Parts: sequence; structure tokens; C-alpha cells
Amino acid sequence: MKNNYQRTIFEALKWASSLLTEAGRDQNASEILLMHILGLSRSELLARFHDPLPEEQDRLFSDFVKQHELGVPVQHLIGFEYFYGRPFEVNKHVLIPRPETEEVVLCALNMLNDVFPHDQQLSVVDVGTGSGAIAITLALENKLLTVTATDISLDALEVAKRNQQALGADVHFLHGDLLEPVIAQGIKVDLFISNPPYIAVEEMGNLSDVVTKHEPENALTDGRDGLWFYQRLTRDLHKVLNKQAVVVFEIGHTQAQDVQALLVQAFPSADVSIVQDINGKDRIVCAHIQMESPAK
Repeated sequence: MKNNYQRTIFEALKWASSLLTEAGRDQNASEILLMHILGLSRSELLARFHDPLPEEQDRLFSDFVKQHELGVPVQHLIGFEYFYGRPFEVNKHVLIPRPETEEVVLCALNMLNDVFPHDQQLSVVDVGTGSGAIAITLALENKLLTVTATDISLDALEVAKRNQQALGADVHFLHGDLLEPVIAQGIKVDLFISNPPYIAVEEMGNLSDVVTKHEPENALTDGRDGLWFYQRLTRDLHKVLNKQAVVVFEIGHTQAQDVQALLVQAFPSADVSIVQDINGKDRIVCAHIQMESPAK
């Protein structure tokens, strides 16, 4: 005899929460997955706790939960992550945008407001754009910015371009290694911003397998001590910066002094600051640079 019993939304969530907790995963993932499957907000989901979960949606939910139990990121299962209130497509080719990076964008916007007249057209480059989250957000938050973004991964650039089109942003994407395509085109910028791969190779083993098995390794680590990209970028920055410029780096929380020193070495008269994130960890190194004469 066929069992026609349908478990309720509450029962499905309770099962998923228990399974994910036992596996050491985020139990809140179950709500995110079910909200996505049912097309409901969290308040709508809670209001329907005791409604039966339709069989087809229950099967899909169970499949998603089991995949997340095995380490597949929730964002890869639903296909996107919110950044600055906007949905960005993500997949195995790009890093999933983190909340800390939203603070990096906010820092950059605030610095531009402090340094330049509010009605001035400004040029921006975002190096290692990945999903395009930083570049697209800057373009949407400040319509006076002319934004260029680079990445060495063609697969990542395809994701970034789809996000650009979906969100209606005006961003120019270039394929190449770090600043090379920007230098090749002779582009000069008022804001340089980057969230480069900064995890030291020996620290990779400390990361969750949700990250290491499903996000691109070359977007996480430089395969060295975590400082290699900062060294290369600070060495070449003078080739792309205007006479007055702002530089903003996202960093690992132990790297602030090292990255600050690299910027001071490259630009001895720069005003270089370390900014902490909402969790009180060093997260941003930013600089206001005024060069005495155009860079050679």
C-alpha cells in the first residue's frame, strides 16, 4: 500500500537541521534551500510551517540537503549569493562573495567621497574580479565611475559578464594577469581595488572542505605565503594610477602590517591606513596617494 503521507515544512526543516548539524554544516542552510525551492521569503516560510511539503519539492529539498551535507556550498545549489543586496550568479569558477568584501566596497566608496569632488567622473580598476561583485557594485552605487575589471580566468569573466548583464551595470572587462591588460591599454585610474588570492598555502588545510573542494583554488591562494600578489601589484601600481589616487586592498587578517609596508615602500608619501571589519579583524589596507609627478 502506497504511503501518501506528506511531511510538513516544519518536519522537513527539523530533519535537515539535525542532519546538517551532525555533519558539521550550517543548519541555517536548510531554510535558505527551502525558501529557494518554494519561492518564499523567510517570514512566509515561517508562516507556513505546518503546511504539507509537496512531494516534488520535498524530493528536491532532500537532494539539496544531502548534497550540502557532503560539502557542496548552498550558493552553488541555488546558483547565487547576495552581495550589497543584489543577487550574483556563482559557480565553481568564481569565489562566493563574502560579507567582509561588502565592507571593502563601502570603504572604497567612502574614500572616493573624501578625496574627490562628488560630481567628478572617476576611473576605477578592479583586479581579480571573479564574479564581478566588487566592480559591478561600484558601478551601480556610483554612476560617475568608469569601471574596468580584470581576471586571468576566462570562465570567471563569463560569470562576471552575465552578472553585469543581469544587474544592468556598465563595466568593461579585460582578460589578463593582474594589471597587465590595464597597462597594455594605457588606462589610468583614480581608484585601484582588489581582493586578490591571499591565503597562504600552509593555511589551506585549515579551510572547510566546502571551500577547498568547490571554490577555485587559484582564487583562494597564491601557492606561496599569501603576499605574492600584493608584492606584484604594489610594484606595478605606479604605472596605472593618476597623480592623485585611492588604493584599496582586501587582506587576510594577519597581513595588515605587511601589505601596509609594501604600499609605503612603493609610495613613501602615501597616507596608508588599516581598517577592521565588523568582527574586529584587520580586513582592509587603503591608501591615499599623491604623486609629485606623473609616473614614468
